[in-house]
Amino acid sequence: MSLPGFIDTYKTLIATPSISSTDTSWDQSNQDVINNLATWFESLGFKVAVTEVPDVPGKYNLVATLGQGEGGLLLAGHTDTVPYDEGQWSKDPFKLTEEGNKLYGLGSIDMKGFFAFILEALKQMDISKLDKPLRILATADEETTMAGARDIAARQSIKPEYAVIGEPTGLVPVFMHKGHMSEGIRITGRSGHSSDPKNGLNAIEIMHKVLAELLKVQQIFKDKYNSPHFEVPAPTLNFGHIHGGDSPNRICGCCELHIDMRPIPGVSTDELFITLKTALAEIDKAYPGAIDIFHLHEPIPAYECCATSELVKVAEALSGHQAEAVNYCTEAPFIQQLGCDTIVMGPGHIAQAHQPDEYLDLSFVTPTTELLKNLIQRFCNSAQAN
Repeated sequence: MSLPGFIDTYKTLIATPSISSTDTSWDQSNQDVINNLATWFESLGFKVAVTEVPDVPGKYNLVATLGQGEGGLLLAGHTDTVPYDEGQWSKDPFKLTEEGNKLYGLGSIDMKGFFAFILEALKQMDISKLDKPLRILATADEETTMAGARDIAARQSIKPEYAVIGEPTGLVPVFMHKGHMSEGIRITGRSGHSSDPKNGLNAIEIMHKVLAELLKVQQIFKDKYNSPHFEVPAPTLNFGHIHGGDSPNRICGCCELHIDMRPIPGVSTDELFITLKTALAEIDKAYPGAIDIFHLHEPIPAYECCATSELVKVAEALSGHQAEAVNYCTEAPFIQQLGCDTIVMGPGHIAQAHQPDEYLDLSFVTPTTELLKNLIQRFCNSAQAN
């Protein structure tokens, strides 16, 4: 079959919903996106393997391979998107709209559109001359649990030497980012009539004590840890959601807080979680059985690639940008578990991600396509190596 053109490929990807969400009313399968990618890469001569992600029905990963053996280059991206704010989009999120030198659509930069760039680069190359393996990885559920990337890391079925994840970095190489932890703290008290406080145990009052201790933990993070590579140099602790009680004339029987913590490289997720539990130990002792601390999802560790890696240096030279660290997180720590040097670099800007009217500026089309062609030549063609 003949491959669709760049814009038509983009249109198909955007028109195929693949939202992942912890809210089941939003959550969707990514199978149709994977099937389209499988067809397109097979038409270019890639061997395609599609696997269902364990314990996540309807969610699939794809690995497309050109060549044999280990080493070479992996180009990676996720096939899911976040939900969208229907009332805030001025355009149909599932219809690619070209306007004002921009391509609008859900997933245009975060990040289904990256696969259209890969296909466009491959169409412009003589891939028969590549003598090292080129692999394309398309994962599921990056926006929630990262289950797809975790499964790829666990399988260890591919062994690239280098990997590039095409998240929207403005084509600036990213060699380091923070991790991500979402934790829940639930206080279970004892409800009762508000006219007599001694007949109950007010969960909101206990949560007030918890919040006071967590504010101290924020300061501990600032005092104990520091990485000058980041704009925000210390791990952060954010109060994101709290809910408790149901009526002003009832003693609150349950209160729940959700927090976000972001470890820096060199600081494990376990270390931050232990710091959290230690800070609340005295309250736990004072109110036995009242405090439950739990993961809202499995923690995502921080990631770092050696700044002097050949991949980093080549990416800096090709992009014209010095590699940098960012505060958000990606699938990089899991891809890196395959044993490959890994960077994050792709078209679009993170400021447009997760926003109404998400868009790709068309000024990225030529430089991104050329960048991918050069990376593929550099790491999949022995004649191009130093």
